Amino acid sequence: MIILETPKAMRAWSLEQKRLGKTIGFVPTMGALHEGHLSLMRASVKENDLTVASIFVNPTQFAPNEDFNKYPRTFETDKAMCEEAGVQVIYAPGPRDMYPEGYSTYVTVEKVSEGLCSKTRPHFFRGVATVVAKLFNAVLPDRAYFGQKDAQQYAVIRRMADDLDMGIEVIEMPIIREPDGLAMSSRNRYLSPEDRQRALCLSQSLFAAEAMLKAGERSAAVLIAAVREGMKTVEIDYVEVVDAGTMQPVERVDGPIVLAVAAQVGPARLIDNIKFKP
Repeated sequence: MIILETPKAMRAWSLEQKRLGKTIGFVPTMGALHEGHLSLMRASVKENDLTVASIFVNPTQFAPNEDFNKYPRTFETDKAMCEEAGVQVIYAPGPRDMYPEGYSTYVTVEKVSEGLCSKTRPHFFRGVATVVAKLFNAVLPDRAYFGQKDAQQYAVIRRMADDLDMGIEVIEMPIIREPDGLAMSSRNRYLSPEDRQRALCLSQSLFAAEAMLKAGERSAAVLIAAVREGMKTVEIDYVEVVDAGTMQPVERVDGPIVLAVAAQVGPARLIDNIKFKP
């Protein structure tokens, strides 16, 4: 297991591997790894000669009132999990390596970053796009892997990679769930047993709406109302039906869509979604 801590060292390693004709897969993370992250790593290991995983808790995607300082940091455990999954390199830069004094350049991806999470976290996607662009520039991957749970994030990163001609294949992998249906998340560890039980209403409401879609329901308003009713025991941030490509709201399900939810459950803000194509 190789651990690299600066953009210069990471880029030098990647350039040498490319000189040798190796393909590089990349899984960006903020650590506190779980089976969802490992599923991305295993896919990368299978599809590339070498796999890099980054571990960096990115300050620019957190607002002052959010959980940056409390976000779980479990590097030694994460390292062991990466090694077991077959990852060859962990890229673990420090905040000053990523954002040195005087840093003033940010990436904004319009349209797909509007709505959904950005309504209550307007800073979020600028921070995500910026850090992922910097990670891409250091790792120089051929393929990068993201989870469907963060559907809007995936759309933002894919749009950025396409628009800026990065030459990186951005791959979306399915949501990994707990046996009871809860989408795996590093923030699940914040939940008390009671909150953990209440959080199940997110996935249960989505699964019920998915059954409605399969039965022929096409009205976004009807689907949203049903999901909101199912989630009435938690503090809902949003329930929306959006186009799977543009992330813009739709009134009817006439093409591929994402039915996305976000809610505050105790101390944790949780998100989940289903995708559906008529």
